[in-house]
Amino acid sequence: MSQPAPADEPRPTTVALALGAGGAKGLAHIGVIEEIERQGYVIGAIAGSSMGALIGGIYAMGKLDVYRDWVCKLARFDVLRLVDWTFRGGLIKGEKIIETLRELIGDARIEDLPLAYTAVATDIDREREVWLTHGQLFDAIRASIAIPTIFRPHTIEGRRLVDGALLNPVPVTPLIRERAEIVFAISLDGPSGVLAAPERDARADPDVEPSWLDRLLARGEDKPARATEPGALSLLNQAMDLMQSNLSRLRLAAYEPDLLIEIPRDAAATYEFYRATELIELGRTRTREALERFEAARRG
Repeated sequence: MSQPAPADEPRPTTVALALGAGGAKGLAHIGVIEEIERQGYVIGAIAGSSMGALIGGIYAMGKLDVYRDWVCKLARFDVLRLVDWTFRGGLIKGEKIIETLRELIGDARIEDLPLAYTAVATDIDREREVWLTHGQLFDAIRASIAIPTIFRPHTIEGRRLVDGALLNPVPVTPLIRERAEIVFAISLDGPSGVLAAPERDARADPDVEPSWLDRLLARGEDKPARATEPGALSLLNQAMDLMQSNLSRLRLAAYEPDLLIEIPRDAAATYEFYRATELIELGRTRTREALERFEAARRG
């Protein structure tokens, strides 16, 4: 039989965590969560948009370590193999990556998770924000990650749902109803100029000629003379980042968290999931620095 903790032993602080949208930059959320736990906080609630919904949901299932180990092994061509192309409702169906993740870690109903979880999506027809708090976890995640024109919209209960970042890139608002002691928000739209993209993927086979798609996603890295002429996907990504960054600042000003942790908005392009290891470490480092300042301020 376990002994009760001494009366003077401090009780862990419960955190509600808002995980922001941002494509591959969202892999930094893994390092953020690991550092928050390492510092002794208890995560009691999570709300996420887009990639934040995916990482938050996997964490709520207790499978973050499984996902981390898998994604850290991905090379550039592995990412491309997960793409199922379509020309109806978007460039990518999205089913292949979701089924891959279901096979990797399983699935669960949101209401059965051990902590409060909300995936934020956008009802594109009714033009309103949607908080998904019940039903199959990966249905909610699939809806939340449906970047318009990139992923096909996902239908739940008759609603055509797309990326939650369109209306709420860093979803603090769903956490207001939770009983956590403090709210941490993780924005992937922080000041730029910190982490440069590597010149090449260290795990890529140097003897394999890149496909036209790989060159497109690499934004012309093999043609320096045209570096000022981004491809269509790169331009779309840049425009989405700009809109999301401005919306994030407005929403966070209206609903200010107790602590805001910012990841540079140019830390990675949307598709650069093959840079998982460095992005996870970036999240861990940024969180460690932010928590040091936060705790110092609390001590006064």
